[in-house]
This record gives sequence, structure tokens and C-alpha cells, in this order.
Amino acid sequence: MNKPRLAIAGLTACSGCQLTLLNCEEELPEIFARFHLDYFPMAESFHDPQATFDAAIVEGALSTPADLATLFRLRNASRLLIAFGTCALFGGVAAMNNKSSARLTLLNGVYGEASAGVESFPPSPFRNFVSVDFAITGCPPEKSDLLALLGALLAGTLPPTPCYPVCTECRSRENLCLLLEKNELCLGPVIQGGCNARCPASGIVCEGCRGPVREANVAQQLALLLERGFDAKEIERRMSRFTPEWDYGQRR
Repeated sequence: MNKPRLAIAGLTACSGCQLTLLNCEEELPEIFARFHLDYFPMAESFHDPQATFDAAIVEGALSTPADLATLFRLRNASRLLIAFGTCALFGGVAAMNNKSSARLTLLNGVYGEASAGVESFPPSPFRNFVSVDFAITGCPPEKSDLLALLGALLAGTLPPTPCYPVCTECRSRENLCLLLEKNELCLGPVIQGGCNARCPASGIVCEGCRGPVREANVAQQLALLLERGFDAKEIERRMSRFTPEWDYGQRR
């Protein structure tokens, strides 16, 4: 059986999603035995520019012409394009200030005098430019989600994805509800589950790092938060931290 050929790459991001692979320490020998990692700039500098792949697993938002060139090249060279992590899927933290008029000021704060020569545009998710075959959300993604994807690729398919909110996992763990019982601004009702409610189980509100759950009742969540006395600007600031473009009128 031929080994699937993989590309693993990052665009505008912190590289934390790619590190999810390297954190699969016990499984790495088997992964390397079952796959060809033909393109992985984080781990090796040499690669064949003409290589083709069974799947490209790519993290990060798009914010520069170089990002676009890399994404187009990997899309054209790969049978499957996997958006890996919240930035790739929704824009993530990279895009949280897209609506701010201070973008150029922020650019100057990062690059200083060299900012005049930096070509960039507001960070955007992959779907704004190319078709995406599958996505793994999370900031960073769960190790188990990556391993499930790799196992499915070996079987010639793609894994199922959860379609329930973080609140479902909170209830299964019998956690105290931080929103209803402690009146804290928790986004669990509209955020994609799959993290086993790690933050709420530790007494920390869900900040939304996994992005919106499918068919989230965003309008009802917004109404509930306003009813409980939270400021509208603070709600939007929290919700836009990982997913800048919410439809605040969306109902199931």
C-alpha cells in the first residue's frame, strides 16, 4: 500500500497548530511509518516545489500576498485541503482587530519603520479564497482530532465532526454553569464542543476558541447575555476574539 503524502504548513499564525503534530510524541513513530511528510517547513528546510500531496494540513489566516501564493500552490497540488485551527477556519486571533481603524497603527507597532514596505491585508479565513475539504477547529486543535484525521486518511475517508456546544460537555461532566449560576460571560452555548469543556471544568469561562457550533442560536445567546446585564460592546469584543464575523441575528 502506498503511503499517503502530506503537506503541513503555516501562514499568518503562531505555529501552535503545527506543534499539535509534534506534541503527538508517542504516536510520531507510527505517523512517520505510515505517511510521507513531503512538505513541512517547520521541521525541514528542503522540499520539492513540484510535489503533489494526498492532503495538505494548513494553519493560519491569510494576510499577505505570500500567504495567498502558498495557499494557492497547496490547494492546486493537493487532493484534500484541510483548514487546521481556528485562524484557518474563521480568521481567529489574527483577525480580531479587522474592524478597527487602527490597523495601520498596529502594523507600524509590529514592524516599525519597515512597515511601509510590508504588503498586507486584513487577515481572512481560507474559505474567502479557496475551497476547503475538511476543517479541524481549535486554538490549538485537540491532539485527538488530528490523530482521528490521520487515521481516517489511511482508511480513505474523513472523520465525523462533533455538532454540539461546549455546554453539552459541561453537563456531561456535571460542571457548575458559569453563565446561569455564577453570572459570568461564558460563550459555551454557541461554541463548538470537542474540548471536553476543559476551561469551564476549571472554573474559567469559555472564550470561544473553537468557533461557533453549527446552527448556533446566536440571537438567543445575545439576548440572554444582555438580559443578564452584560454590556453589548463587551459581548461583541469577547465573541470576536476568535471569530470576527458572527451573524448576531442567526437563529436555529
